[in-house]
Amino acid sequence: MDAPHQLRTAADEHDDVSITHREFEETAELTVDFGADAHASVDVVGDTAIVVADGEQYEFEVPEEATEVTTNDGMLIIRSDR
Repeated sequence: MDAPHQLRTAADEHDDVSITHREFEETAELTVDFGADAHASVDVVGDTAIVVADGEQYEFEVPEEATEVTTNDGMLIIRSDR
């Protein structure tokens, strides 16, 4: 699963934003870390995810393969089954 364009742009424009992709036996996980002291929240409305992290808002279409979109400790986590 590729990171949505809006999140890749955020990582390119902000030094404290990083994107990691991990593969497990049964799932894949895309994690966007908004920084050590960042507070992030996500709302999913239909097929659109709206992430607010430290005053910045990012909207993107949830990838078709995504089974879960959550936040934890300033990170956005998008999971999918493999």
